[in-house]
Amino acid sequence: MSQMLSPDLSSTEIRCYFVRKRNCLLVRGRFSPIYMDYYLHLMQHGIKHTDRLDGMLKDSLTGIALHLASRPHDEVCAWTINLSDPLLNIFVTGATVPGRVTGRLFTEDVKDTGKSLFIAQTTRGQQQPRQSMIEFQGTDVLSAVEQFYTQSEQRLTRIFRLDDEDFVQISAEPDADEEWLAGLTDADILTLDQAEHLTLLETRTYVFDCGCTADRMFPMLSRLSEEDLDFIFEDGSATITCPRCAAIFHAPKSDFVEWKARQPA
Repeated sequence: MSQMLSPDLSSTEIRCYFVRKRNCLLVRGRFSPIYMDYYLHLMQHGIKHTDRLDGMLKDSLTGIALHLASRPHDEVCAWTINLSDPLLNIFVTGATVPGRVTGRLFTEDVKDTGKSLFIAQTTRGQQQPRQSMIEFQGTDVLSAVEQFYTQSEQRLTRIFRLDDEDFVQISAEPDADEEWLAGLTDADILTLDQAEHLTLLETRTYVFDCGCTADRMFPMLSRLSEEDLDFIFEDGSATITCPRCAAIFHAPKSDFVEWKARQPA
């Protein structure tokens, strides 16, 4: 994935605070910029979702961005959220360096396990990837993220949806006042700046961007047999769908042949 971000992308600023005397980490951001580029992406590639599924994917993008903002800078995270009703997989992924998130829905050939599963994979530097999986209740994505934190991260976490696409996540740190955290309401969040002592730790920015191109899809094609490649390029070009963001590319066979010729023997 490219490390360069287009200057045309709209960025969401996420601010990270420490809540003194409560020993909690608070991250918050307004997600309108990310949502705008997400919708431009859908329009560009002719992708359509029902309102319900659209909201679930947006919540997943929000959840992973808030999560990344609370994690070390060099972590790369990917979540797969599997639901049985509606039957689908939500996939989102992102990183802080550079600050980007992306994702898509899978509604075909999804295995129905009869339960809802949250699968998280985290990669950091040269360390071995970590993977965890939990079963969660309900279909609310942000509630699923909270349950993931409780079960897998062993940290009480609350996520609040405010007006104007503003979201707040508060997570317990060691010796946190969990009774206070568990009892917070939306009204409390609106006055938290006045009621509590918040110390700004840092500000991070994230965009909706996959970084994919047709050339970056070619390694997947190179693993296919000649017979399969002839079928895919039967009309002179191949239609390739990005597995991360569902972008659609129409790649001429000549481009693939040129790319393959440039690869080391």
